[in-house]
Amino acid sequence: MKRLVLGFETSCDETAVAVVRGDEILSNVLSSQVDLHSRFGGVVPEVAARAHTEAIKSMTHRALADAGIHPADLDGIAATQGPGLVGALLVGFSFAKATAWARSIPFIGIDHMEGHLFAPRLETPEFRPPAVVLLVSGGHSQLVHMIDWGEYVVLGDTIDDAAGEAFDKLARLLGFGFPGGPAIDLESTGGDPAAIAFPRALPDRRHEFSFSGLKTSVATYLAKAAAAHDLPSKADVAASIQEAIVDVLVEKTLNAVEDTGVNTIGGGGGVMANRRLRARLEEAAAERGLQLFIPRPELCTDNGAMVAGAGAYWLEQGTVTDWTANVDPGMRLD
Repeated sequence: MKRLVLGFETSCDETAVAVVRGDEILSNVLSSQVDLHSRFGGVVPEVAARAHTEAIKSMTHRALADAGIHPADLDGIAATQGPGLVGALLVGFSFAKATAWARSIPFIGIDHMEGHLFAPRLETPEFRPPAVVLLVSGGHSQLVHMIDWGEYVVLGDTIDDAAGEAFDKLARLLGFGFPGGPAIDLESTGGDPAAIAFPRALPDRRHEFSFSGLKTSVATYLAKAAAAHDLPSKADVAASIQEAIVDVLVEKTLNAVEDTGVNTIGGGGGVMANRRLRARLEEAAAERGLQLFIPRPELCTDNGAMVAGAGAYWLEQGTVTDWTANVDPGMRLD
């Protein structure tokens, strides 16, 4: 039986709440903190936690109202348990657990990255393992071999900066604003992705990522161009940076597909909303006859629906979280 679950996601700087029945989204609301953090050029943990505390109750009422659901109808409540910022996680996890306890219904703690694995299923129910899933965000760049729901092997991770972190740092360097991924995506419009040959790191390591050297390369290039009074257009710089990051993400994903023998690719995380990355993956999948499942951008970025969807699945399997459980900022899929 499909379970009706209220889900909370507060791992970083978005207060997201949703109601899902099985894999059907009934509501999915979000309170963004971008304006709060933009003045600092990045997320300030204490500011994020305080904003979650202020928003979570009203977001919960809104999610239930949008879904036309009374709390008494709920079968369970799910919340992100980790990874993420400890203060931010505590707000959503504690609020959700207390609400479930008060209503005497099951509570399910969800790994944030597993939530992203469930996101394609919410939009396209035929998405299922086995699959290779590229998870890319501000804090993570991972290739995951989904053998089955709940059975995951992390094939590769970043050895330094995540892709989203690299976008943020480079956008700050270029004065494009925060968050960096959408800013560079927008600035790249009309630019030539082949204008500047920025390096692609770790070509000999099939599943691992590295983006820290890209910032150094871009800074060095811009300094030399400025000294020579030969600065390229912002659009060309943005497009070339974006292409360097996207090239690596696509190549490593295809390596993982080849090495696991699967024919299905999934995607999740905020960076998966990038237009160039989505287009390149679509092209690569079409050329190789692979199935590609990337949810719409609002389901790629942090959202409550993915947490509720994962919670509904595990509740249907009879898996719930002990009331003594706490958040785990360093939680890992494997």
